[in-house]
Amino acid sequence: MRRSSAGVVAVGMAAASMVGFSSAGPAEALTGPVAMTADDLSTWQTNGVVWALAQADGVVFAGGTFSSVRPPGAAAGTGEQQALNFQAFDAASGAPTSCKLSFTVGSGTATVRALAVSPDKSTLYAGGTFGSVNGVPASNLAAIDIATCTVKTDFKVSVSAQVRGIVASDDTVYFGGNFTTVAGEARQHFAAVGTTGALKPFAPAADDIGKALLFTPDGSDLVLGGDFNTVNGADSHALAVVDATTGANVRTYPGFIPLTSTVQDLTSDATGFYTGNEGTGGGIFDGRIAVDFSTLNQRWRDTCLGATQAVQVYKGVLYSASHGHDCSSMGQFPQMDDRQHLLAESVTNPRPLLGWFPDTDDGPAGTEQIGPRTLVTASKGGTDYLWVGGEFTRIASNGNRPQQGLVRFANTPDTRTPSVPQSVTASLVGGGVRLNWQASLDLDDSALTYTIYRNGAKIATVSGNSTFWILPTLGLTDKATQPGTTYAYQVAASDAVGNTSARSAAASVTTFGTATSTTLTVEDGADTYVNAGAPSAAYGTDQELAVRGSSAYASYLRFDLPAAPAGMVLKGAQLTLRTSSDAVANSTDPISVQHVTGSWTEGDTTWTTRPALDPAAIGTVPAPAATQTDYSASLALPSLTAALGGPYDLALTSTGTDSAWFWSRESPGTSGHPQLLLTFGTP
Repeated sequence: MRRSSAGVVAVGMAAASMVGFSSAGPAEALTGPVAMTADDLSTWQTNGVVWALAQADGVVFAGGTFSSVRPPGAAAGTGEQQALNFQAFDAASGAPTSCKLSFTVGSGTATVRALAVSPDKSTLYAGGTFGSVNGVPASNLAAIDIATCTVKTDFKVSVSAQVRGIVASDDTVYFGGNFTTVAGEARQHFAAVGTTGALKPFAPAADDIGKALLFTPDGSDLVLGGDFNTVNGADSHALAVVDATTGANVRTYPGFIPLTSTVQDLTSDATGFYTGNEGTGGGIFDGRIAVDFSTLNQRWRDTCLGATQAVQVYKGVLYSASHGHDCSSMGQFPQMDDRQHLLAESVTNPRPLLGWFPDTDDGPAGTEQIGPRTLVTASKGGTDYLWVGGEFTRIASNGNRPQQGLVRFANTPDTRTPSVPQSVTASLVGGGVRLNWQASLDLDDSALTYTIYRNGAKIATVSGNSTFWILPTLGLTDKATQPGTTYAYQVAASDAVGNTSARSAAASVTTFGTATSTTLTVEDGADTYVNAGAPSAAYGTDQELAVRGSSAYASYLRFDLPAAPAGMVLKGAQLTLRTSSDAVANSTDPISVQHVTGSWTEGDTTWTTRPALDPAAIGTVPAPAATQTDYSASLALPSLTAALGGPYDLALTSTGTDSAWFWSRESPGTSGHPQLLLTFGTP
């Protein structure tokens, strides 16, 4: 449902061909079948609304109502470059290309509302409200040579009013909009011209605005969407299928879509087409409909409320742009004041909504404040990108980061961590300690794994699902507790590839009875690494520690050990390290842990001044195969026992050829730093 009864504007785009898109499966760490991460990428911005997107050969074309573009995250007026209602962008970098066109009009406000690329990707067709392109006269519809970014002057046609949707075949350009004449002849809201602008006989007569068009698989028919109530005199509100040559009705849909709702966009895959719908007033339909091409009958419809503006299929998932605020009729999120502007659902069944929840804001005052308006998928360099355009000014899912008009996502591996588990409690129950916590949220991973730590040591994992509207309480009973012992419990959330949150605040509890053992966690108080390739360089302030045998790196850690508790002795020791998020942080080589006997300092130690070591390893860290993952080594006790109550130094070394990178104590956050877990017990 839209926020007001003001005229709604949208672009109808045919589905982008999947030819040329990568064949890789879902991006790592995502909960399938979602294949795009929710991690917004650095993208240039516009200073107004983006109404239309199209793509060809790694270039994304954006049209709308704007006058400039500016760098990612920059405030309005900063680093702006003129761009009058159109700009081309590199799909992979998000930066503008040299292709700039100026769409202008003699009076009123010029705007680009529709873009489509010819099947051979040589021509870009643009529609909207404009009288010239780069000074070349054009009446609301223009053809652009993509290779040269120039207006095709042999394409000439006069359209009486705004063009809102375009789709092109090899020899014909079909379009819909507000117009009632084309080339001086009657055409009621839909028309077709040849590649030079010559009017074609295609003439479906719709009684109101045409907004979207797409071909059926064999190209013989066209699906039409818009605000109309009749097509060729037949009752077919908002949706119809017509012959691509004559415009004669092939399938009408009386009573299929409520009269209070319209079709804003259409997209398709090999099996069917999908509508994006917007309603006004009571008894509306704001969701999406799937229609099978084989029968032209409904496959499913979702009934979420929130004015769907755009739809796009990518690898079995229908992505949509809306301002969703109530999906309770679907058994999904309830009515809420905040809007969820981007959603995903399977093309086979809209229930449940899939775990993909990036979000924008609604947009500034003076717009309809619906948020995203258009979607397109583009590919470059083996990576696929989902571009989103609209009137938004911030990325709500990334700390309300300023970003106006454009944002994009990719099928690259997910790198963001889940939120930190909240409301952790620990209480005594029969047979142990009961832990409870609120599930975390990950915007593209609904299935998460929770690691439970007792006094810093990992003791268990629990799996659980969550969405932004359902963060369930999860729990575990720890039955391996000892009497008279204080335990501090923490929980961290991870996705499928190990992107891990910081540990939660600790919840502590003391068991009944007299203590016979205790476990203490000690983080390192100093660390550094040295580099044989830069023998005089010191790395004491670096956020990572490096280890490698050939072209060697070695790392050093210092721990201030506690004294043994009264009546207890050291029973066990475990060193834990976490690989960093660097793409090359993992390694195929195990890491040796050695006792340092020489002297060193965090700030000054270099390869040349590195300290002496005991020759024998006191532990081995297994080959760290994944990034952002904890790896541990059990340590021999003699030298540790002798050092209790004072400093104790360790070295990380390797004889292999594959480097490993771990977080140092200087790394951001409160978890993932090197630590020792010391277990004490009665003799």
